Order: sequence, then C-alpha cells, then structure tokens
Amino acid sequence: MPDEVRLASDAEFSSFYRGTIRELTGFLINQGAALPVAADIAQDTMTKAYRRWTDIRQPRAWVHTVASRALIRRIADLREDPVGQLPEPTSLLAVTDPVTEWETQYDALRLLTVLPPRQRQVLAWTLNGFTPSEIAEHLGLTAEAVRASLKKARRTAAAHLRNRGELQ
Repeated sequence: MPDEVRLASDAEFSSFYRGTIRELTGFLINQGAALPVAADIAQDTMTKAYRRWTDIRQPRAWVHTVASRALIRRIADLREDPVGQLPEPTSLLAVTDPVTEWETQYDALRLLTVLPPRQRQVLAWTLNGFTPSEIAEHLGLTAEAVRASLKKARRTAAAHLRNRGELQ
C-alpha cells in the first residue's frame, strides 16, 4: 500500500476510533459487561478492525457485531476471578467513575439487568441506534424476532417500573 493511501486510511480509522470507542464500551456495559471487561473487548475489537480496515464495509456495525460476539464468548467461558474488581481509572471515559454517575442519573443500567440476555442484547443494539432490520442482519435473526424481543423487553421494563412504583 502506498504511503499516501496508508496515511489516509490511518487517519480515517483514527477518526472512527475516537468517535466510536466510548459508544462501543457503553454498548457492552448495556449488555452486562463490567467496565474493565467492556473496555478490554472494545479495545480488542478496535485492534481487529484496524487490521481489516480496508476490507470492512460497515465499520460501526462490524465493531458492534464483533464486540457483542466476543462478550458472549467471554460470558460462556466465565471463570472465577480470585480477587474482586478493583476500581481503576481509564482513559476511555472522562471521569474516574462515570458508570456510577450514569447509573445514578438515569437508572437505565439497573433496568437492563432485569431483562433476559436476548432482550438485553437487542435493546443494547437499539439504544446504540440500530434498526430492527440491521440488528437482525448482524445477529443472524429475523427482523420479526428482533421486534418481538424488543416488545418483550419493553413489557418487562414497564412491569419492573410498575412494581417499583415508578410507572403508573
């Protein structure tokens, strides 16, 4: 690859990385990953994206798909962690503990935890701006199945809020 083309490709990827890494990390947190796990998976996914950058046609969807699959593999291969999670500042997020701030402010993450895995996964994709058809394509589902999962997720969330007295 000529130097000019490589420089342009690197600049394009760099812009994509800066605009997507935080969103991708939040996407994984919405699917149930702890912040350190989400950050690791997001970074690994971006490394893979950089290596294949010239071949990827829909980079935003590609990184979400790869990251989501990596999280599922990590959850399926869950091993006991002999030490608890240690709070650790990260350069991916602006303040030391933005997840707690986000949880306190919006309470959305706690609501997501009551959903079954498939509903949570589909809702996480939706919260990141993907349509049911796009989600279906990237997860290998039908659009109807995605819409059904979204409907069930909304019902479950509404029931949870009603039980907590937050919804009439």
